[in-house]
Amino acid sequence: MLLARLKTIIPIIAVAMIIQSSLQAATSTSTSPPPIKALSMLLEGNNHFVKGEMQHLSYVAEAKDKLLEKQTPFAVIVGCSDSRVPPEVIFDRGLGELFVVRVAGNVLGPIEIGSVEFAVEVLKSPLVMVLGHQNCGAVKASLQGSENVPDFLEAIYPLIKDALKNCETIKANALINAINCNVKKGVETLKNSSVIAPLIEQKKIKVVGAYFDFDSGKVQLISD
Repeated sequence: MLLARLKTIIPIIAVAMIIQSSLQAATSTSTSPPPIKALSMLLEGNNHFVKGEMQHLSYVAEAKDKLLEKQTPFAVIVGCSDSRVPPEVIFDRGLGELFVVRVAGNVLGPIEIGSVEFAVEVLKSPLVMVLGHQNCGAVKASLQGSENVPDFLEAIYPLIKDALKNCETIKANALINAINCNVKKGVETLKNSSVIAPLIEQKKIKVVGAYFDFDSGKVQLISD
């Protein structure tokens, strides 16, 4: 009987200790920059990428100098799973600097929202960027209508469809417009979070949308 109870209690204690450790690490040594500074750091790193002057070339070497017990990312990136859009590379950031949430179509469902909320509430990340990209396959498929959406996008399609309700998707730039509308919807969703909204009001965090262009390598901010 005692052994059975211990098997139940020990995992719970372990989880509690992990959460407590994360909270202590985030609050006791938090050196988060102001939101606008964090945004400047991101865009500066992207400029390094565009110019081919990247500074973070060896993650193995960096790992030796990082404390594995904690993380203090200065920015959260909600990006697409597309293999051509690795945030750490296009922003030239090192280990522990970005908290990355990636999913096809950079959509925001309960799991993604919860991940972002954890980063801003517990890890004290001051900046959240929803990042769309050129020629996004998930958005392109969604433009073709539900009857043409493949089965593996069934969970993602409704979120993109909702983002495109009032979006101009008929003209020549239909796909770019749709990608931007999808990003804007993600930003709006996060700003309405009960965890994130008060932090924005207190000017502790900033939520922005952006678009990554394959041709130039540049990340451009998308206005609300």
